[in-house]
Amino acid sequence: MSALLEVRGLRVAFETRRGPLIAIDDVSFDIAEGEILGMVGESGAGKSVTGTAILGLLDPPARRIAGEIHLDGERIDILPPEAMRRLRGKRIGAIFQDPLTSLDPLFTLGQQLVETILVHEPIGAEAARARAMSLLAEVGIPAPEARFHQYPHQLSGGMRQRVVIALALCAQPRLVIADEPTTALDVSTQAQIIELLKRLARTHGTAVLLITHDMGVIAETADRVAVLYAGRLAEIGPVRDIVHAPKHPYTEGLMGAIPRLGALRSRLSQIDGAMPRLDAIPPGCAFHPRCAHRVDRCSVDRPQPVRHGDREVACWLHAEHARDR
Repeated sequence: MSALLEVRGLRVAFETRRGPLIAIDDVSFDIAEGEILGMVGESGAGKSVTGTAILGLLDPPARRIAGEIHLDGERIDILPPEAMRRLRGKRIGAIFQDPLTSLDPLFTLGQQLVETILVHEPIGAEAARARAMSLLAEVGIPAPEARFHQYPHQLSGGMRQRVVIALALCAQPRLVIADEPTTALDVSTQAQIIELLKRLARTHGTAVLLITHDMGVIAETADRVAVLYAGRLAEIGPVRDIVHAPKHPYTEGLMGAIPRLGALRSRLSQIDGAMPRLDAIPPGCAFHPRCAHRVDRCSVDRPQPVRHGDREVACWLHAEHARDR
């Protein structure tokens, strides 16, 4: 299956008076048409910065300093600002964590949907209104005719998030970047949003980059998962393999920290220590100060992702094993 989105060697830095701080360091991955790629990691791992870089929404002092981003074979990271603005919404949609930051409180839901459709599609006002109604129904908004004239504050959090998803779908984008779309929602509403994203990928062939810290959401939604640590790719592969048989010690720690029904344990597993600050990334493997399996080489040389079947792992333990094979 050919890749719809290709990210190659992405590096993002934050400029400071003492020099650049590298937030994303040589990250590469693909997403195929109709595929959901989950991206996980602790806070500060670089998940949201990666999504923002793909959208072309990095604000100073952040900037892309290396790497390429291709959508449908076209390199988009070098597009002029106006061309990138036209691409956002039309070919790339975005769903953010807090719907109130994406919806204008002074306009009705219908006005916002219609305006977005008219900006990106060559159709008239009546056709745009009909499309907006159809989108509200598609994302599960009850009585869309009544909701069309309501304001964001009149809806619940789950309903607002559905409207944001409808906004992201207005121009039938090829790629949707969903940044923590279920974090502020209750469990039942989370399940409904998850099912909506899965249906979006299945019926429209839309590729989805799902950014979250919730492995439960990833396990239920994603086809593959990419694990980030300190701005670097630790492991990427099919979600079933990584959830049930993680190879990187950091991924093992994340999986071990998930409470499991029926497992009688006096205490939960945890990863000792904390994510390093951008100005204190250790040499070698960035995870080695917290790793129980580290060897001497881990503190000196940085491991690159090595393929193991359907997955890639950036760990010297598995790099040596792959070389032996």
